[in-house]
Amino acid sequence: MSHRYTRRRFLKSTAAGATLAAMASVRRAPRVLASESPADKLRVAVIGAAGMGSYSVNCALRENLVALVDVDEQRIAKVMKDSVKEAAKPKIFYDYRKMLDECHKEIDVVLIGTPDHHHAPAAIRAIHRGKHVFCQKPLAHNIAECYALAQAAKEKKVLTQMGNQGYCGEAIRRVAEYIAAGAIGAVTETHTLLDRNFGGTGGRPPSKPVPEGLHWDEWLGPAPFRDYHDGLHPFSWRDWKAFGTGTIGDMACHRLAYPFMALRLWEVKKFTVECLNTKGGSDEKYPQDNVVCYHIPARDNFPACKCYVYDHAALRPEVMKELEQKHAVKWSEATLFVGTKGYLNNHSRIIPESEHQKFPVPEKTLPRAKAGGPIEDLYACIRNGGSPVSNFTDAGGPLTAMALTGHLAQYAGIGGKIEWDVEKMECTNRPEFNRFVRREYRSGWEV
Repeated sequence: MSHRYTRRRFLKSTAAGATLAAMASVRRAPRVLASESPADKLRVAVIGAAGMGSYSVNCALRENLVALVDVDEQRIAKVMKDSVKEAAKPKIFYDYRKMLDECHKEIDVVLIGTPDHHHAPAAIRAIHRGKHVFCQKPLAHNIAECYALAQAAKEKKVLTQMGNQGYCGEAIRRVAEYIAAGAIGAVTETHTLLDRNFGGTGGRPPSKPVPEGLHWDEWLGPAPFRDYHDGLHPFSWRDWKAFGTGTIGDMACHRLAYPFMALRLWEVKKFTVECLNTKGGSDEKYPQDNVVCYHIPARDNFPACKCYVYDHAALRPEVMKELEQKHAVKWSEATLFVGTKGYLNNHSRIIPESEHQKFPVPEKTLPRAKAGGPIEDLYACIRNGGSPVSNFTDAGGPLTAMALTGHLAQYAGIGGKIEWDVEKMECTNRPEFNRFVRREYRSGWEV
Protein backbone atom coordinates (compact mmCIF):
# COMPACT_ATOMS: atom_id res chain seq x y z
CA MET A 1 0.00 0.00 0.00
CA SER A 2 1.70 3.20 -1.12
CA HIS A 3 0.21 6.66 -1.47
CA ARG A 4 2.10 9.04 -3.67
CA TYR A 5 2.03 12.78 -3.15
CA THR A 6 3.72 15.83 -4.63
CA ARG A 7 6.04 17.44 -2.13
CA ARG A 8 6.03 20.78 -3.94
CA ARG A 9 2.29 20.99 -3.32
CA PHE A 10 2.80 20.75 0.44
CA LEU A 11 2.02 24.17 1.93
CA LYS A 12 1.36 25.56 -1.55
CA SER A 13 -1.44 27.68 -0.19
CA THR A 14 -0.31 27.86 3.41
CA ALA A 15 0.21 31.60 3.61
CA ALA A 16 -3.43 32.13 2.76
CA GLY A 17 -4.85 28.97 4.29
CA ALA A 18 -3.10 28.81 7.64
CA THR A 19 -4.31 32.23 8.71
CA LEU A 20 -7.80 30.75 8.62
CA ALA A 21 -7.44 27.02 9.09
CA ALA A 22 -4.63 26.85 11.64
CA MET A 23 -6.52 29.30 13.82
CA ALA A 24 -9.96 27.71 13.57
CA SER A 25 -11.50 29.06 10.43
CA VAL A 26 -15.15 28.90 9.52
CA ARG A 27 -14.70 26.80 6.40
CA ARG A 28 -17.52 24.30 6.10
CA ALA A 29 -16.63 20.66 6.73
CA PRO A 30 -17.99 17.54 5.10
CA ARG A 31 -20.62 15.83 7.18
CA VAL A 32 -20.53 12.14 8.02
CA LEU A 33 -23.54 11.78 10.28
CA ALA A 34 -26.63 9.92 9.17
CA SER A 35 -28.70 13.07 9.73
CA GLU A 36 -28.13 16.77 10.40
CA SER A 37 -29.11 16.48 14.05
CA PRO A 38 -26.24 17.52 16.36
CA ALA A 39 -27.53 15.01 18.89
CA ASP A 40 -26.48 12.07 16.71
CA LYS A 41 -23.54 10.08 17.97
CA LEU A 42 -20.32 9.90 15.99
CA ARG A 43 -19.08 6.38 15.37
CA VAL A 44 -15.53 6.25 16.71
CA ALA A 45 -12.58 3.86 16.46
CA VAL A 46 -9.69 4.17 18.92
CA ILE A 47 -6.18 3.02 17.99
CA GLY A 48 -4.03 2.84 21.13
CA ALA A 49 -6.11 2.20 24.24
CA ALA A 50 -3.93 3.17 27.20
CA GLY A 51 -1.37 5.83 28.09
CA MET A 52 -2.00 8.77 25.76
CA GLY A 53 -4.79 6.67 24.28
CA SER A 54 -6.85 7.06 27.46
CA TYR A 55 -7.85 10.55 26.29
CA SER A 56 -9.09 9.00 23.05
CA VAL A 57 -11.06 6.34 24.91
CA ASN A 58 -12.71 8.90 27.17
CA CYS A 59 -13.69 11.06 24.19
CA ALA A 60 -14.93 8.05 22.25
CA LEU A 61 -17.18 7.02 25.13
CA ARG A 62 -18.98 10.34 24.87
CA GLU A 63 -19.96 9.24 21.37
CA ASN A 64 -20.31 5.69 20.04
CA LEU A 65 -17.16 3.59 20.55
CA VAL A 66 -17.29 1.09 17.68
CA ALA A 67 -13.78 -0.43 17.68
CA LEU A 68 -10.80 -0.55 20.02
CA VAL A 69 -7.29 -1.42 18.82
CA ASP A 70 -4.25 -2.14 20.96
CA VAL A 71 -1.35 -4.58 20.67
CA ASP A 72 -1.43 -5.46 24.37
CA GLU A 73 -4.24 -7.76 25.48
CA GLN A 74 -3.72 -6.92 29.16
CA ARG A 75 -4.00 -3.20 28.52
CA ILE A 76 -7.17 -3.69 26.50
CA ALA A 77 -8.65 -5.79 29.31
CA LYS A 78 -7.82 -3.11 31.86
CA VAL A 79 -9.31 -0.33 29.75
CA MET A 80 -12.45 -2.37 29.17
CA LYS A 81 -12.78 -3.04 32.90
CA ASP A 82 -11.85 0.40 34.27
CA SER A 83 -13.07 2.80 31.59
CA VAL A 84 -15.43 1.21 29.10
CA LYS A 85 -17.27 -0.99 31.62
CA GLU A 86 -20.84 -1.41 30.33
CA ALA A 87 -20.84 1.88 28.41
CA ALA A 88 -20.01 0.24 25.08
CA LYS A 89 -19.23 -3.07 23.45
CA PRO A 90 -16.55 -2.24 20.89
CA LYS A 91 -15.03 -4.75 18.55
CA ILE A 92 -11.49 -5.58 19.69
CA PHE A 93 -8.49 -5.70 17.34
CA TYR A 94 -4.72 -5.95 17.67
CA ASP A 95 -3.99 -4.63 14.17
CA TYR A 96 -5.52 -1.36 12.93
CA ARG A 97 -5.19 -2.48 9.32
CA LYS A 98 -7.60 -5.34 9.99
CA MET A 99 -9.89 -3.04 11.95
CA LEU A 100 -10.13 -0.58 9.06
CA ASP A 101 -10.66 -3.38 6.55
CA GLU A 102 -13.52 -4.86 8.58
CA CYS A 103 -15.13 -1.81 10.17
CA HIS A 104 -14.57 1.12 7.83
CA LYS A 105 -18.26 1.30 6.89
CA GLU A 106 -19.17 1.56 10.59
CA ILE A 107 -16.76 4.41 11.45
CA ASP A 108 -16.88 8.19 11.14
CA VAL A 109 -13.79 9.18 13.18
CA VAL A 110 -10.48 7.49 14.06
CA LEU A 111 -8.54 8.55 17.17
CA ILE A 112 -4.84 7.56 17.25
CA GLY A 113 -2.69 7.41 20.38
CA THR A 114 0.09 4.95 19.52
CA PRO A 115 3.89 5.18 19.67
CA ASP A 116 5.21 7.66 17.11
CA HIS A 117 6.26 5.11 14.49
CA HIS A 118 2.61 4.08 13.99
CA HIS A 119 1.13 7.58 13.67
CA ALA A 120 1.44 8.03 9.92
CA PRO A 121 0.70 4.41 8.86
CA ALA A 122 -2.49 4.40 10.93
CA ALA A 123 -3.57 7.94 10.02
CA ILE A 124 -3.05 7.70 6.28
CA ARG A 125 -5.02 4.44 6.08
CA ALA A 126 -7.92 6.06 7.89
CA ILE A 127 -7.74 9.17 5.68
CA HIS A 128 -7.78 7.10 2.52
CA ARG A 129 -10.89 5.38 3.85
CA GLY A 130 -12.47 8.84 4.04
CA LYS A 131 -12.41 9.05 7.86
CA HIS A 132 -11.85 12.11 10.00
CA VAL A 133 -8.70 11.61 12.06
CA PHE A 134 -7.21 12.73 15.35
CA CYS A 135 -3.56 11.82 15.94
CA GLN A 136 -1.45 12.55 18.97
CA LYS A 137 1.67 14.66 18.54
CA PRO A 138 4.10 14.47 16.89
CA LEU A 139 2.04 13.99 13.77
CA ALA A 140 4.59 11.64 12.22
CA HIS A 141 7.85 9.80 12.73
CA ASN A 142 9.70 11.71 10.00
CA ILE A 143 9.40 14.74 7.75
CA ALA A 144 8.23 12.91 4.62
CA GLU A 145 5.30 11.46 6.54
CA CYS A 146 4.22 14.95 7.60
CA TYR A 147 4.04 15.97 3.95
CA ALA A 148 2.20 12.79 2.98
CA LEU A 149 -0.45 13.20 5.68
CA ALA A 150 -0.94 16.90 4.92
CA GLN A 151 -1.45 16.17 1.25
CA ALA A 152 -3.73 13.18 1.83
CA ALA A 153 -5.98 15.13 4.20
CA LYS A 154 -6.27 17.92 1.65
CA GLU A 155 -7.06 15.60 -1.23
CA LYS A 156 -9.61 13.50 0.66
CA LYS A 157 -11.27 16.57 2.19
CA VAL A 158 -11.49 15.01 5.64
CA LEU A 159 -11.12 16.85 8.93
CA THR A 160 -7.95 16.18 10.88
CA GLN A 161 -6.42 17.26 14.17
CA MET A 162 -3.03 16.79 15.83
CA GLY A 163 -3.04 16.40 19.59
CA ASN A 164 -0.95 19.34 20.74
CA GLN A 165 -3.45 20.48 23.35
CA GLY A 166 -2.03 23.98 23.81
CA TYR A 167 -2.87 24.86 20.22
CA CYS A 168 -6.53 24.75 21.23
CA GLY A 169 -5.96 26.99 24.23
CA GLU A 170 -6.33 30.64 25.07
CA ALA A 171 -2.72 31.31 26.12
CA ILE A 172 -1.16 30.68 22.72
CA ARG A 173 -3.62 33.08 21.07
CA ARG A 174 -3.09 35.78 23.67
CA VAL A 175 0.67 35.50 23.08
CA ALA A 176 0.13 35.97 19.35
CA GLU A 177 -2.21 38.91 19.97
CA TYR A 178 0.22 40.63 22.33
CA ILE A 179 3.03 40.17 19.79
CA ALA A 180 0.85 41.53 16.97
CA ALA A 181 -0.10 44.52 19.13
CA GLY A 182 3.58 45.44 19.53
CA ALA A 183 3.79 44.64 23.24
CA ILE A 184 7.54 44.00 23.04
CA GLY A 185 8.31 45.59 19.69
CA ALA A 186 9.71 43.43 16.91
CA VAL A 187 10.60 39.88 18.01
CA THR A 188 14.24 39.06 17.30
CA GLU A 189 14.70 35.91 19.40
CA THR A 190 12.66 33.16 21.01
CA HIS A 191 13.94 30.66 23.58
CA THR A 192 11.99 27.42 24.06
CA LEU A 193 12.59 24.87 26.84
CA LEU A 194 11.25 21.37 26.18
CA ASP A 195 12.07 19.89 29.62
CA ARG A 196 12.76 16.35 28.46
CA ASN A 197 15.97 14.49 27.64
CA PHE A 198 15.12 11.40 25.63
CA GLY A 199 17.86 9.43 23.91
CA GLY A 200 21.12 7.90 25.07
CA THR A 201 24.07 5.86 23.83
CA GLY A 202 24.80 2.28 22.92
CA GLY A 203 22.90 -0.51 21.27
CA ARG A 204 20.11 -2.89 22.15
CA PRO A 205 19.78 -4.73 25.47
CA PRO A 206 19.70 -8.55 25.39
CA SER A 207 16.72 -10.18 23.74
CA LYS A 208 13.90 -11.43 25.95
CA PRO A 209 10.77 -13.49 25.46
CA VAL A 210 7.78 -11.46 24.34
CA PRO A 211 5.49 -10.79 27.33
CA GLU A 212 2.29 -12.79 27.36
CA GLY A 213 -0.50 -11.05 25.53
CA LEU A 214 1.75 -8.58 23.66
CA HIS A 215 1.35 -8.83 19.89
CA TRP A 216 4.97 -8.06 19.11
CA ASP A 217 4.83 -8.11 15.32
CA GLU A 218 1.97 -5.60 15.41
CA TRP A 219 3.85 -3.47 17.97
CA LEU A 220 6.81 -3.25 15.58
CA GLY A 221 4.50 -2.51 12.66
CA PRO A 222 6.38 -0.46 10.04
CA ALA A 223 9.74 -0.64 11.85
CA PRO A 224 12.44 -3.21 11.01
CA PHE A 225 12.03 -6.47 12.88
CA ARG A 226 13.95 -6.95 16.12
CA ASP A 227 13.63 -9.25 19.09
CA TYR A 228 11.75 -7.97 22.10
CA HIS A 229 13.98 -6.30 24.71
CA ASP A 230 13.78 -3.93 27.66
CA GLY A 231 13.32 -0.19 27.17
CA LEU A 232 10.51 -0.26 24.61
CA HIS A 233 6.99 -1.22 25.68
CA PRO A 234 5.01 0.53 27.02
CA PHE A 235 6.84 3.89 27.21
CA SER A 236 10.63 4.10 26.80
CA TRP A 237 10.43 3.75 23.02
CA ARG A 238 10.85 7.55 22.79
CA ASP A 239 14.63 7.11 23.17
CA TRP A 240 14.91 4.93 20.07
CA LYS A 241 15.24 6.21 16.50
CA ALA A 242 13.21 3.35 15.07
CA PHE A 243 10.16 4.15 17.20
CA GLY A 244 10.24 7.61 18.78
CA THR A 245 11.25 11.12 17.76
CA GLY A 246 13.48 12.12 20.68
CA THR A 247 12.94 15.21 22.77
CA ILE A 248 12.39 17.68 19.96
CA GLY A 249 9.85 15.42 18.29
CA ASP A 250 7.98 14.74 21.49
CA MET A 251 7.77 18.27 22.88
CA ALA A 252 8.38 20.87 20.15
CA CYS A 253 4.85 20.38 18.84
CA HIS A 254 3.74 21.82 22.17
CA ARG A 255 6.34 24.51 22.80
CA LEU A 256 7.68 25.55 19.40
CA ALA A 257 4.00 26.01 18.57
CA TYR A 258 4.05 29.39 20.34
CA PRO A 259 6.52 31.09 17.99
CA PHE A 260 5.03 29.08 15.11
CA MET A 261 1.67 30.80 15.62
CA ALA A 262 2.83 34.20 16.87
CA LEU A 263 5.46 34.67 14.13
CA ARG A 264 3.44 32.92 11.41
CA LEU A 265 6.26 30.49 10.71
CA TRP A 266 4.11 28.49 8.31
CA GLU A 267 4.81 31.29 5.81
CA VAL A 268 8.56 30.60 5.84
CA LYS A 269 9.68 28.68 2.75
CA LYS A 270 13.40 28.44 3.54
CA PHE A 271 15.25 28.50 6.85
CA THR A 272 18.47 27.28 8.45
CA VAL A 273 18.77 25.04 11.52
CA GLU A 274 22.03 25.15 13.47
CA CYS A 275 23.19 22.72 16.15
CA LEU A 276 24.69 24.53 19.14
CA ASN A 277 24.96 21.58 21.51
CA THR A 278 24.46 17.83 21.42
CA LYS A 279 25.70 14.82 23.37
CA GLY A 280 25.77 11.06 22.90
CA GLY A 281 23.45 9.34 20.51
CA SER A 282 24.13 6.21 18.49
CA ASP A 283 22.82 4.30 15.51
CA GLU A 284 19.98 3.16 17.78
CA LYS A 285 19.28 6.14 20.06
CA TYR A 286 18.78 9.89 19.74
CA PRO A 287 21.39 12.32 21.07
CA GLN A 288 20.68 14.19 24.29
CA ASP A 289 21.28 17.67 25.75
CA ASN A 290 20.48 19.23 22.40
CA VAL A 291 20.31 22.93 21.59
CA VAL A 292 19.31 23.96 18.07
CA CYS A 293 18.62 27.36 16.57
CA TYR A 294 16.19 28.00 13.71
CA HIS A 295 17.40 31.00 11.71
CA ILE A 296 14.25 32.55 10.27
CA PRO A 297 14.77 35.10 7.46
CA ALA A 298 13.09 38.49 7.43
CA ARG A 299 9.62 38.75 5.91
CA ASP A 300 7.00 41.47 5.50
CA ASN A 301 6.14 42.72 9.01
CA PHE A 302 8.69 40.39 10.62
CA PRO A 303 12.44 40.96 11.02
CA ALA A 304 14.92 38.10 10.91
CA CYS A 305 14.57 36.00 14.04
CA LYS A 306 16.47 33.25 15.84
CA CYS A 307 14.32 30.57 17.47
CA TYR A 308 16.36 28.60 19.99
CA VAL A 309 15.13 25.22 21.26
CA TYR A 310 16.68 23.52 24.32
CA ASP A 311 16.07 19.92 25.38
CA HIS A 312 15.76 20.92 29.05
CA ALA A 313 16.03 23.81 31.50
CA ALA A 314 19.63 23.10 32.56
CA LEU A 315 20.63 24.28 29.07
CA ARG A 316 18.66 27.55 29.29
CA PRO A 317 20.35 30.74 28.07
CA GLU A 318 21.71 33.66 30.08
CA VAL A 319 18.75 35.88 29.24
CA MET A 320 16.42 33.45 31.02
CA LYS A 321 18.76 33.22 34.02
CA GLU A 322 18.95 37.00 34.24
CA LEU A 323 15.18 37.35 34.23
CA GLU A 324 14.99 34.70 36.96
CA GLN A 325 17.32 36.71 39.16
CA LYS A 326 15.87 40.15 38.48
CA HIS A 327 12.16 39.33 38.34
CA ALA A 328 11.75 35.94 40.06
CA VAL A 329 10.59 34.30 36.83
CA LYS A 330 10.40 30.51 36.80
CA TRP A 331 10.73 28.49 33.61
CA SER A 332 9.30 25.05 32.86
CA GLU A 333 8.30 23.87 29.39
CA ALA A 334 8.43 27.54 28.51
CA THR A 335 9.01 29.96 25.66
CA LEU A 336 10.47 33.44 26.08
CA PHE A 337 10.00 36.04 23.34
CA VAL A 338 12.72 38.69 23.13
CA GLY A 339 11.72 41.87 21.36
CA THR A 340 13.23 45.24 20.63
CA LYS A 341 11.18 46.71 23.50
CA GLY A 342 11.11 43.94 26.07
CA TYR A 343 10.17 40.36 26.96
CA LEU A 344 7.02 38.24 26.82
CA ASN A 345 6.51 34.74 28.25
CA ASN A 346 4.24 31.95 27.04
CA HIS A 347 1.60 32.96 29.58
CA SER A 348 1.20 36.19 27.58
CA ARG A 349 2.74 38.27 30.35
CA ILE A 350 5.19 41.06 29.64
CA ILE A 351 8.27 40.88 31.88
CA PRO A 352 8.47 42.56 34.35
CA GLU A 353 4.89 42.55 35.58
CA SER A 354 4.98 46.32 36.07
CA GLU A 355 5.43 46.72 32.29
CA HIS A 356 2.61 44.29 31.65
CA GLN A 357 0.24 46.41 33.73
CA LYS A 358 1.12 49.49 31.68
CA PHE A 359 0.37 47.92 28.30
CA PRO A 360 -3.23 48.16 27.04
CA VAL A 361 -4.84 44.74 26.86
CA PRO A 362 -5.06 43.78 23.15
CA GLU A 363 -8.36 42.87 21.59
CA LYS A 364 -9.04 39.21 20.89
CA THR A 365 -8.61 39.17 17.13
CA LEU A 366 -7.88 35.50 16.43
CA PRO A 367 -10.61 32.87 16.11
CA ARG A 368 -10.71 30.37 18.95
CA ALA A 369 -11.10 26.61 18.95
CA LYS A 370 -14.73 25.52 18.87
CA ALA A 371 -14.34 23.31 21.95
CA GLY A 372 -11.90 22.75 24.78
CA GLY A 373 -9.49 19.99 23.74
CA PRO A 374 -8.24 18.81 20.34
CA ILE A 375 -10.64 15.87 20.01
CA GLU A 376 -13.52 18.01 21.25
CA ASP A 377 -12.61 20.66 18.67
CA LEU A 378 -12.53 18.00 15.94
CA TYR A 379 -15.97 16.73 16.99
CA ALA A 380 -17.37 20.27 16.96
CA CYS A 381 -16.04 20.94 13.46
CA ILE A 382 -17.48 17.68 12.14
CA ARG A 383 -20.90 18.66 13.45
CA ASN A 384 -20.93 22.40 12.86
CA GLY A 385 -18.39 23.12 10.13
CA GLY A 386 -15.02 24.82 10.33
CA SER A 387 -11.48 23.50 10.41
CA PRO A 388 -9.77 22.08 13.52
CA VAL A 389 -7.07 24.41 14.80
CA SER A 390 -4.17 21.95 14.43
CA ASN A 391 -5.30 20.26 11.22
CA PHE A 392 -2.71 18.21 9.33
CA THR A 393 -2.52 20.40 6.21
CA ASP A 394 -2.15 23.90 7.61
CA ALA A 395 -0.81 23.49 11.13
CA GLY A 396 -0.01 19.99 12.43
CA GLY A 397 1.96 18.92 9.35
CA PRO A 398 4.05 22.09 8.88
CA LEU A 399 4.73 22.44 12.62
CA THR A 400 5.85 18.82 13.06
CA ALA A 401 7.98 18.91 9.91
CA MET A 402 9.70 22.07 11.13
CA ALA A 403 10.38 20.51 14.52
CA LEU A 404 11.83 17.36 12.96
CA THR A 405 14.34 19.31 10.87
CA GLY A 406 16.02 19.81 14.23
CA HIS A 407 17.10 16.15 14.02
CA LEU A 408 19.07 16.90 10.86
CA ALA A 409 21.02 19.65 12.63
CA GLN A 410 21.64 17.39 15.63
CA TYR A 411 23.05 14.70 13.35
CA ALA A 412 25.29 17.32 11.71
CA GLY A 413 26.90 17.94 15.11
CA ILE A 414 27.89 21.06 17.00
CA GLY A 415 28.32 23.92 14.56
CA GLY A 416 26.53 22.02 11.81
CA LYS A 417 23.98 23.96 9.77
CA ILE A 418 21.14 22.59 7.70
CA GLU A 419 19.60 24.78 5.00
CA TRP A 420 16.02 23.59 4.55
CA ASP A 421 13.76 24.15 1.55
CA VAL A 422 10.15 23.62 2.67
CA GLU A 423 8.54 23.16 -0.75
CA LYS A 424 11.29 20.89 -2.09
CA MET A 425 11.37 18.92 1.17
CA GLU A 426 15.13 18.71 1.18
CA CYS A 427 18.33 19.89 2.78
CA THR A 428 20.00 21.91 0.04
CA ASN A 429 23.49 22.39 1.49
CA ARG A 430 24.09 18.94 3.02
CA PRO A 431 22.28 16.43 0.79
CA GLU A 432 23.79 13.51 2.70
CA PHE A 433 21.30 14.24 5.50
CA ASN A 434 18.27 13.85 3.26
CA ARG A 435 18.33 10.11 3.98
CA PHE A 436 16.89 10.99 7.41
CA VAL A 437 13.89 12.72 5.85
CA ARG A 438 12.10 9.39 5.30
CA ARG A 439 12.38 5.73 6.32
CA GLU A 440 11.96 2.26 4.88
CA TYR A 441 8.87 0.25 5.82
CA ARG A 442 8.25 -3.40 6.40
CA SER A 443 6.03 -4.84 3.73
CA GLY A 444 2.37 -4.14 4.35
CA TRP A 445 2.96 -1.08 6.56
CA GLU A 446 3.98 1.50 3.95
CA VAL A 447 2.90 5.14 4.00
